[in-house]
Amino acid sequence: MARYLGSVCRQCRREGIKLFLKGDRCYTDKCAIEKRAYPPGMHGTSFRRKVSEFGIQLREKQKVKRIYGVLEKQFRRLFAEAARRKGMTGENLLKLLELRLDNAVFRAGFGSSRNEARQLVRHGHILLNGKKATIPSMTVRVDDVLSVREKSQKHPQVISALEAALRKGSTSWLEVDAKSLTAKVVGEPKREELTLPMQEQLIVELYSR
Repeated sequence: MARYLGSVCRQCRREGIKLFLKGDRCYTDKCAIEKRAYPPGMHGTSFRRKVSEFGIQLREKQKVKRIYGVLEKQFRRLFAEAARRKGMTGENLLKLLELRLDNAVFRAGFGSSRNEARQLVRHGHILLNGKKATIPSMTVRVDDVLSVREKSQKHPQVISALEAALRKGSTSWLEVDAKSLTAKVVGEPKREELTLPMQEQLIVELYSR
């Protein structure tokens, strides 16, 4: 399956904001966007022409895809599902992205970034309702319980990620037990909890063309 293998810091620089793709490093002065707050490439610092309305909508879609680590085909499927559901399509889309298994593992604090959480899932370190779950795109539901496999509970990545998450605080739709390394889904994600600047309406407008 196609997957971006380049520097994730370039993605942040391309979008012009921190996407927090490298965990704790993004909170330090080592973050690339702190040193080079311009798009990557030899023409990054040069004058750029005005971006069209379509270009603005496209950039917003690319930004959200990069935040959640989703490919184009997956993103289209999620948008189609969001459009079928009751309510505002844009908010439904963000909820579906938040309810992906890899994102839930990240929000629970078992991984320092979504990419690290995705890796934990693929390598069989995460259990969903007591059973091994290795598909990052699975959707978690209310009353589902995520846990770190017993053999993996002393994994250095998991321990450091959880310590950092406890300092930052967890999300309201997950009930995390740091001692047993479990997290229960107790509700649905709320739009106001998503602090990164995302304008989902621009994505709806793009797909409505």
